[in-house]
Amino acid sequence: MFYPPVKLFINGAWREGSEGIREDVINPATGEVIGTFAHATPDDLDDAIKAAEEGFKAWQAISVFERSKIMRVAAGLMRDRLEEIAGLITAEEGKPLAEARMEVNGGADLVDWFADEARRTYGRVIPARSPNVTQLAIKEAVGPAVGFTPWNFPVSQILRKIGPALAAGCSMIIKGPEETPGAPAALFRCFQDAGVPAGTLALVYGNPATISEHCIPHPAIRKVSFTGSVPVGKHLAALAGKHMKPATMELGGHAPVIICNDADLESACSALISFKYRNAGQVCISPTRFIVQEGVYDRFIEMFTAAAQILKVGDGAVEGTQMGPLINERRLQAVERLVKDAIARGASLETGGSRFDKQGYYFQPTVLKNVTPSMDIMNEEPFGPVAMFMSFKNLDEAIAEANRLPFGLASYAWTRQQSNISALNRGVQAGMLTINHLGLALPETPYGGIKDSGHGSEGGTEALEAYLTTKFLSCLNA
Repeated sequence: MFYPPVKLFINGAWREGSEGIREDVINPATGEVIGTFAHATPDDLDDAIKAAEEGFKAWQAISVFERSKIMRVAAGLMRDRLEEIAGLITAEEGKPLAEARMEVNGGADLVDWFADEARRTYGRVIPARSPNVTQLAIKEAVGPAVGFTPWNFPVSQILRKIGPALAAGCSMIIKGPEETPGAPAALFRCFQDAGVPAGTLALVYGNPATISEHCIPHPAIRKVSFTGSVPVGKHLAALAGKHMKPATMELGGHAPVIICNDADLESACSALISFKYRNAGQVCISPTRFIVQEGVYDRFIEMFTAAAQILKVGDGAVEGTQMGPLINERRLQAVERLVKDAIARGASLETGGSRFDKQGYYFQPTVLKNVTPSMDIMNEEPFGPVAMFMSFKNLDEAIAEANRLPFGLASYAWTRQQSNISALNRGVQAGMLTINHLGLALPETPYGGIKDSGHGSEGGTEALEAYLTTKFLSCLNA
């Protein structure tokens, strides 16, 4: 496919970086260079920030009703350009084309939902103690914001930031993912063509440390949002805190899956096999630690392993591919190291366990049995196509393992017994818990974690609130 040179989007115009620096984009399915993208310098960032200040004023000058309509037009353009945007995602990130299409369509749904929610940013009237005093709590946009987004969902993770930001009335600068710059650029053209004012949105690429250390402390920036690894998130949260900037952090996880003896195993296996190996396991909410009760332990592993063994792995652009490559060689090496450590410490390899002997960054769908908490893979987020299984006797034991790590993003469970459901709801420490089905990441539902997995939400009304401030007004009437 044709891969256009990717430029920076600043003040409503596409332009090169001021120093003319370009970097290669690699197709992980082949390891070949497919294009290049521009790097932003501090001067470019200053231009983006200045434009965001003016863009904030311009966006604020448009009524909420009209802003909502512009967002809906952008969502419609995303659907019209589905094949273009999805093709770019697959070419530069590797996920199967069917998954890429789902990402674009789901992102359009998210923009539609926030477009509607923009019309409902209500304040409230507070009854006063005096009859001639009016008391109001008014919701106002926090101001220009900056967002940092990852490569694994190059469209949807951007929309989880600019969707609520635009709905609240904010302007936003996005530091896009350098591994996958083309799809975000195509996405921003949808908002540009929909009529979002110049400066209201900006898209930059470059050195992540340079961009974060330049933008976050800048006095014009009033809000920070980051999706990515725990160490980087902690650093950026500290930097934001130093400058009294509110921050939303959606960080890594290590999602537990609790399967009880009374679970519908067929339903669980069918749902989890696709969710585990979606995007080759490179998903922050990917199920990783499978904690299965003794009575169904062997049977469920057999079912899951059989399903993993028949997955079609290959280039995501080929119709019928169910799992694509990892993003790069570094990711391959990281997954290899974790699997080898687990096997050396006594885990049983049920299937997979190594890279494919072919061009590209492919790793086999892998199942490890009888893992223990001492293994590196049970403590580090694998971020790859590896499912790890351990058994439990009683539910308290399973919940203790689910809560053992400092992460608390997504969690999963299958059980028919109401007492188990209640115990799971009370006991599992996570920002999101879904039982007996996969019910996460809808536009209208909260999306975020606790503990080291971050704070704040990038879904539901909670996401919109993160871009609003509350002003109290008390007026003595004449």
